[in-house]
Amino acid sequence: MNKREDISGFYARIDYSAAERIRADMPHINVFERASCIKAVPFRRRDYYKVTLILGTGRLDYASQSINIDRPALVFSNPMIPYNWLPHSTDQEGWFCIFNQAFVQQRDGLLNDLPMFQLDTDKVFFPDADSVNQIATFFKAMMRENRETYVHKHDVLRNYLHLIVHHALKLQPSRDYDRDLNAAARIVSLFLELLNRQFPIDSRQHVLQLRSAKDFAKQLSLHTNHLNKAVKDITGKTTTEHIAARILLEANDLLRNTDWPVSEIGYSLGFQYPGYFNSFYKKHAGTTPNELRKHAL
Repeated sequence: MNKREDISGFYARIDYSAAERIRADMPHINVFERASCIKAVPFRRRDYYKVTLILGTGRLDYASQSINIDRPALVFSNPMIPYNWLPHSTDQEGWFCIFNQAFVQQRDGLLNDLPMFQLDTDKVFFPDADSVNQIATFFKAMMRENRETYVHKHDVLRNYLHLIVHHALKLQPSRDYDRDLNAAARIVSLFLELLNRQFPIDSRQHVLQLRSAKDFAKQLSLHTNHLNKAVKDITGKTTTEHIAARILLEANDLLRNTDWPVSEIGYSLGFQYPGYFNSFYKKHAGTTPNELRKHAL
């Protein structure tokens, strides 16, 4: 997985100079015509939300599924789901807006709770001609408002964005793929990426944040049972087994390749007390951390 792309990275990719300083803790939204960004998009995770009206053809690739875009489509993406876009034609029109988590939380967080921004729901909608014209009208209005200097411009843009997403909720979502199987595979892919993205631990101040199935489920906006079932069905192993195996792998690396005290290694791996780490390690490795370190010298 390539490095996550933030909004500044996106602007650099399309050679756009933002008038304001882009900070993760400051609300930000922007609107573009798709003509400014019609090339193939690399497969990676973004740290921003995106809503796109695609007037062109191409293919959207997710972790375990591809969706053919052969007619106008309204596409929603969120920071949790990596994807790439492969255009099939040079005629790529439409509009898109991007916004960050700070913008979502600026008012009521409603956008975060809408179905199309959840993990295991449809992200692609195929509106009819009348709906395409209506959504296009909303985007054109957003473009006009975005050029204004009105102090409450963000609120106006938010209202148009709400109109677009609620218009989408009235549409019949795409069923061009096996939703159940692909949703489970996508959940597993994102779980494993979240798990592995926490490593390596390269600082004593770096403390593992996600250590249980419940932690990961919360991060993925899923019920713990839903996550556990998807992981077990797809991989044959439990969520807990995956987490334990990755923590053990990192523990072995730190024990062999650093001079950190065993207690600090355990703490960095999320064990509050040395005894908890020793018990975990003994259970999964069949030896103690000190014994492994002694043989590794």
